[in-house]
Amino acid sequence: MGLLRCYGVLIVALLSCTRGHAELRILTEPGPPTAFMQDGQLRGFGVDVVNELIERTGAHAQIEMMPWTRAYTIAQREPDIALFAMVRTPEREKRFQWVGPILHGKVRFYSLKSRGMQVNNLEEVAASGPLAVPKQWYSYEALQAKGLPNLYGVPTPQTMVTLFAHGRGNLILLEDILLRDMLAPAGLEPADVQPQMVFMESSYYIAFSLDSDPAVVADWQAKLAEMRRDGKFSAIFRQWLPHVELPAALR
Repeated sequence: MGLLRCYGVLIVALLSCTRGHAELRILTEPGPPTAFMQDGQLRGFGVDVVNELIERTGAHAQIEMMPWTRAYTIAQREPDIALFAMVRTPEREKRFQWVGPILHGKVRFYSLKSRGMQVNNLEEVAASGPLAVPKQWYSYEALQAKGLPNLYGVPTPQTMVTLFAHGRGNLILLEDILLRDMLAPAGLEPADVQPQMVFMESSYYIAFSLDSDPAVVADWQAKLAEMRRDGKFSAIFRQWLPHVELPAALR
C-alpha cells in the first residue's frame, strides 16, 4: 500500500512538472505597429514585448499570426494560449486571464482636414454618413450597442482606411497611438486628418486562456513589471512609437 502511494505521488509530481513546462502558444493578428510581417520576419512593438517576456520567463513559446476571429476562438477553447493585443472589457473579463497593460490609447473619430468638419457628439456622428468599422473591434460592438444607424462592419482595418481615403465615409474611428501606421497604407498621414471627439479609452493586454496555469500568468505579469522598472519596456515603446508620449498607464 505504501509503495502504491509512493507511485501515486510520483505520477502527480510528473504531471505537475509536465504542466509547468507545457508549450505556450502565442497568437496575434496582423496590425502594425503591434505585429506585422517584414521580409519574412514577424516584427512589431507587441512582438518585441512578448519576445522579451518569453526570454525573461523562460517560457517554451512561439508567436503565430492569424486572423483575429480565429485567434480569439482558439484562445477561448484551448489551454496554454496567449493572445495579444486584446482590449480588456467587462464582457471579456471572466473569459481570460490578463497580463498588462502593454498599450493604452484614446479611440477617437477623425475626418479629412479638407472636409472642414466638426463633430461634437454621437448624434452628429450618426448624421455624418456611412461609418465603416472593423467587425472584430470592440469599438464596433460599443457603437452597435448605442444603435448608430450609419454603422456597418467591414472585415479588416485596411478596408476601413481605404474606404475613408476614397471618400466612402466622412469619419474614421482610430486609436491615437496607432494613427500613423493605420493611415499609411492608404497614403495618408496624421497631418491629413482632423481629430474629432474621443469615443473611448482602451487598455490592451496579453490575454491568457482560462485553462492556462495561473502561476505562469502571474510570472508574466511580474516580469512585465520588471521590464517597466528597468527601462526595457519604455525603450521598446520609444523604438516603435517615437511620436507618442508614453501613457501614464504604462509607466
